[in-house]
Amino acid sequence: MPARSNGFTLIELMIVIAILSIIASIAIPNLLASRLNANERVAISTLRSVASAQADCQAGAKIDVNLNSTGEYAYLAELSAAVDLRSGLPPVDPPLLSASFRGVLDGVVERSGYVFRMILPAVSGAGLPEADAGGVGVIHPDPFLAESFWVCYAWPADFGRTGNRVFVINQRGDLVFGRNQVTRYTGRPGAAGSSVPVIAAAFRAATTPDWIVTDLAIGSTATDGQTWELVQ
Repeated sequence: MPARSNGFTLIELMIVIAILSIIASIAIPNLLASRLNANERVAISTLRSVASAQADCQAGAKIDVNLNSTGEYAYLAELSAAVDLRSGLPPVDPPLLSASFRGVLDGVVERSGYVFRMILPAVSGAGLPEADAGGVGVIHPDPFLAESFWVCYAWPADFGRTGNRVFVINQRGDLVFGRNQVTRYTGRPGAAGSSVPVIAAAFRAATTPDWIVTDLAIGSTATDGQTWELVQ
């Protein structure tokens, strides 16, 4: 009998390839799901850190434009000491948010697969998103309403790849999420293919799409048509 040559036969190679394909078909979706879940957990934790920073800023009257000894809430760049405080004071020291929030671009901060946007109220009660480079823009928040209201959104930088759900937190510490299956919020403002929440997306059906001096739509249909639920 002739000696068998070393190596795999074609059938053996095909069997190995088939086994690897089966393993990949099971492992890759699980890895993607794990990544999405991890990013969503980080987004939730980050929003809670933002709420804590806002509480410290307001309680310590770091910003007091109207000089009534009652603190006002801040934008992400102000909380992270990336810009001067709008009360005319130098950047807050020590920073109330980590340095990762200093890179405001297009009015948002992107980290861990999510896009974060802070909104404060104007004199009319309409929301004012953070300026493109961070902090206040041409129109400043109302110093009285900014003592009582703020809202911060977090949505996937790439829906289906870096996250699925969209999250919102406000001055009361209400942390809610939308399943984002219809609206599909994704990407940075102005980027090709992006879809970002309108200012009052998570609020109870409002008379205008930018009104933030009201309650979030918890367990009911919001301005954007989806139902928002409390994060447990």
